[in-house]
Amino acid sequence: MKVQVNTSNDIDNKESLERWASEYLNEHLGRFEQDITSIEVQMTDENHSGKGGVDKRCMLEARVAGRAPVAVTAFAQDQNLAFRGAADKLAHALDHAFGKQDRREHRERETIRRDPDVIEEIVPPRA
Repeated sequence: MKVQVNTSNDIDNKESLERWASEYLNEHLGRFEQDITSIEVQMTDENHSGKGGVDKRCMLEARVAGRAPVAVTAFAQDQNLAFRGAADKLAHALDHAFGKQDRREHRERETIRRDPDVIEEIVPPRA
């Protein structure tokens, strides 16, 4: 899954943030990798000053194959908390969206339950 990070001028270390965000999102949202084509991360400092407060904003937008994008926003006092909060919100939103779709459309998903080798190990053939 491709991850693109966009930051405002007040956010430092864009390269390391992009690498960390990509690893974190691929791990945290790996179960949706069949459905998500890319995720866009937008990190901004809302008040553009060092005075503190809940001023860091992280918006995540997941591009989903065959569906409208799913977007969430989280605010926090630092970019780490804002990013993790947005990632949790996105996971919940995707669980909700795909859970409904799974119940209605019975999507084909990869699963070990259909793998004949695994089934044979779990339920040995009768003699």
